[in-house]
Amino acid sequence: MLLPAPKNRKPASGISTKTLVRYKESMHRLTKRLLLIVMGWAAGFQTMAGTFSVASYNVELYTDQPFAGDRPKTAESKLRVQDSILELRADVLALQEMGSTNLLLELRAALAKRGLDYPHWEWVEGRDTNLHLALFSRFPIIQRRPQTNLSFLLNGRRFQVARGFLEVDLKVAENYSLTVLAAHLKSKRRSNVADEQDLREEEALVLRGQVDRLLTDAPRRNLVVLGDLNDDKSSKAIKVVLGRGKNALTDTRPIEKGYSREGDTWLKPVAWTHYFARDDSYSRIDYILASSGLAHEWIAKEGFVLALPFWAEASDHRPIIARFQNEER
Repeated sequence: MLLPAPKNRKPASGISTKTLVRYKESMHRLTKRLLLIVMGWAAGFQTMAGTFSVASYNVELYTDQPFAGDRPKTAESKLRVQDSILELRADVLALQEMGSTNLLLELRAALAKRGLDYPHWEWVEGRDTNLHLALFSRFPIIQRRPQTNLSFLLNGRRFQVARGFLEVDLKVAENYSLTVLAAHLKSKRRSNVADEQDLREEEALVLRGQVDRLLTDAPRRNLVVLGDLNDDKSSKAIKVVLGRGKNALTDTRPIEKGYSREGDTWLKPVAWTHYFARDDSYSRIDYILASSGLAHEWIAKEGFVLALPFWAEASDHRPIIARFQNEER
């Protein structure tokens, strides 16, 4: 016959039996949780093997000094930008409206501290000395070709492309390279020197010229053109960048997760990326465009617009991401 254990008896260690049981249960739960996390990571790596992701994010006035009536980026907003980038976990990330290199490296270090390391980066300064194009990459940058001295004629006056273009070649895999051409075209903010739409269209023509240069040199080049192009798809500027014929680009058009691309006619795919306070409007003005060579590797169902509850605390834009196979097809 088994007798009940005496109440309040403590083990030789001085820890009560009740405390010991609770400790063992807690350790069991923790072990189970860690196992699930490891299994989830393994499944994630298995799913993503043989692919890479490219993202674009306008981080809205990521500066440490006020200019043109705009305030510097707050610490809270910077943290939300980090949260968004950590949620994306893109292999290649193009940034617009980035401030100084010090701020870029500060952001890079903050991300690394939180577990997302980008060993390679690029930063480009155009005529605009406040807002810049930048890039984080997990892959080595094998060539840099910043385009910072491009100009055009408008109404008899010569203008420079304000932010230039960021252009790099990346070694994604042993036998796979990627050319990234990042842009930030003239915004819809009113300009004192010329009509803002005319300026944007001229910058778009210059950008298309860079696309044609790259694809004429290497027609099967894996080229991604991305960034804040500041206009909708039906506009002249975007039609110019997309192009026609053999050098035409494919619009990957990421949408919010949870929406169907086909089959559910009642479910509208939400793709807006920007809130414009002046007009109280939401629109899709951020793009990831692929050359014909890269489009063969595009995995359409794995791109998305990142829709987080706090998106507006980070930026007036929502980031977008697209995924591709890392072998020629």
